Parts: sequence; C-alpha cells; structure tokens
Amino acid sequence: MLRSPLGRTGLHVSRIGFGAFKIGRNQKVKYPTGYDLPDDTAADRLLNEVLDLGVNHVDTAPAYGCSEERVGRFLAHRRDEFVLSTKIGEEFENGVSRYDFSAAAIRNSVARSLARLRTDVLDVVFVHSDGNDLEIQQSSDAVGTLLSLKAKGLLRAAGFSGKSVAGCRAALAWADVLMLEYHLGDTSMESVIAEAARRNIGVVVKKPLAAGHLEPAEALRFVLGREGVTNAVVGTLNVEHLRSNLEAVATVGD
Repeated sequence: MLRSPLGRTGLHVSRIGFGAFKIGRNQKVKYPTGYDLPDDTAADRLLNEVLDLGVNHVDTAPAYGCSEERVGRFLAHRRDEFVLSTKIGEEFENGVSRYDFSAAAIRNSVARSLARLRTDVLDVVFVHSDGNDLEIQQSSDAVGTLLSLKAKGLLRAAGFSGKSVAGCRAALAWADVLMLEYHLGDTSMESVIAEAARRNIGVVVKKPLAAGHLEPAEALRFVLGREGVTNAVVGTLNVEHLRSNLEAVATVGD
C-alpha cells in the first residue's frame, strides 16, 4: 500500500488511517446510526485485520472510552508495524467530556496513554481542542508542555486537532502535524492545507465521510486527491467496509 511521509516527522503512513473511536465508545456520538461496542474477541480480530490490510496508522484518544487500553492490549505485540497517534486535553467520563489543558493534566495524560497503549513512545500526540483553538494555544500550558514532552522523547511528533481555520492556521507555527476536518461538504480548511504543505507539516483529515453522512468511495477519493493531505482517518467496525475503502483509493496519488 502506498505510504506517504507525515510532513517532517520521518514517519510514513498509509493513505487511510484507522480511527479507533468505535472500539471504545458509543455514547454521545454523531454517526447517523448507533452501534454496540465490540467484545474483546471482536476488537482483537478487527485491530489485527486492520494491520493485515496494510493500514499502518491507528488513531485513538483518552476520550474514546476503552479504546487506548484495547489498542495496547491487542496490538502491543505488533507495535513496530504501525504509527500510533493519540491526544491530550479531553477526557470522557460518565457520558460527559471534560477538558483540561494544564501542564499537570497533560503530563498525566501522556503517562497514562503510554501505560494503556503499552509503548515507550507515542508517535504523534495531538492537542484535542474543545473548539477554543486560539485560547488553548495562546493562554494554556498545552503547547509548551507538549513540546517539552517531545524534547524528553516521550513522543516523536506534536500535533493539533483543531476545529477552526484560525486555530489550525495558528498551529502551523509549532505543530509537526495538523488534524482537521475536510470533506465534500466542508472545504473551509483548503488554505490551511495548502500552507501546511508549503511548510512540510503533515495533514491528517478527520471525519472525511462527515461522520458517516457521505458515500465513502467518492468522499475518500476527494479528500485524498487534495494536494497536501497526508491521510484520512476512518472509523469502522466492519473490516469489509475498510477493505472497500482501500480499494476505492488504491490509485489516488499514484
């Protein structure tokens, strides 16, 4: 499978990444239909099938319920086969999201993620924005603390998962990777993607299918056909759907 350089990080990722939200959480979701969480056997099988298909980027977060713990438990023995990204800033407990961008919370979050994911280093850690993109970057400990943890070798790349054009544009000053929303129904981030490409900053697209509201093949070809997009993260509990997505974009970028 074609793999693309993730900006200046030295990492290379498959054009489609696996979003591990659905293996850990099914509350407060924006998908058109609900779903049951897979049991351990099904989650184990799915995660390993993802890697077997050639997908080498797995994206998770502390706010994704038991996702981090499951990725660690079922994929630790294959850790050298994939790029692992997670996040700091958001926790999800008792059906409610809680945000904390203090230095102590970020250090604790990274330490907990390392333990849950059973790894010595996290490839990419994104700031998980609550929507106040500029305030987080300008008035909280998030950026400085994340960069200090990178300097200590606990993560290879620091990133920002933002929600606004202004916030993502501001992150170009310090981030190695941006995670942003871009799809057929929302192209507002095009100027940010173009500038990221000029600066050799990786761009990971979240919600390329608009949370399940777009036809996958067309939507993914559109996103991955955009110059500057490194990969698109797709969440699924059906490995055949993932296989179809991979086949649909197999020649995009060749």
